[in-house]
Amino acid sequence: MKRIAVILMVIGLVIAFAAMSMAQEKTEAPAKASHKFIGSAKCKICHNSPAKGEQFKKWTESKHAKAFEVLATPEAKEVGTKAGVDSPQTSEKCLVCHVTGFAAPAETKEATFAQTEGVGCEACHGAGSDYKDMKVMKSKEAAAAAGLVANPEKGCVGCHNEKSPTFKGFKFEEMWPKIAHMFPEAKTQ
Repeated sequence: MKRIAVILMVIGLVIAFAAMSMAQEKTEAPAKASHKFIGSAKCKICHNSPAKGEQFKKWTESKHAKAFEVLATPEAKEVGTKAGVDSPQTSEKCLVCHVTGFAAPAETKEATFAQTEGVGCEACHGAGSDYKDMKVMKSKEAAAAAGLVANPEKGCVGCHNEKSPTFKGFKFEEMWPKIAHMFPEAKTQ
């Protein structure tokens, strides 16, 4: 009988410690913060060298990098007028696709973020505040856990669709190679 009482007491203590531990984890675990947009200029630090395929340079030469600027052109104003928009560069209807993260809450944009960058790196790769560090980027799994998006197709079709007043069809498989900016192949010796 004494032995059963001791066993029950030990089981009770184990349960009590487990419950306290779980309660402590709930109160000490940080709330999951939203990943924040940092702007493409922050990506340049690591992604502009020849060893990285000059990815940042390729982006600056793309139409995506000029997506905000194009909204100031006479052509954009004409398209805007047909869509009932007075000023494409200030209209939410246009900016939602011409500026990365435009619709995201202000608190998810760091001071380094600039809407004048147009459609930047984070439009395809996700808000970069949590994966921007080299130690995180060295691990595909860690970078993905920190918000890095590996497959940008979903982001592309979010804007390249029938809702766009200039849409002429979009096939990801055909368009992706036109903007691909992969790391150069490792040279084997």
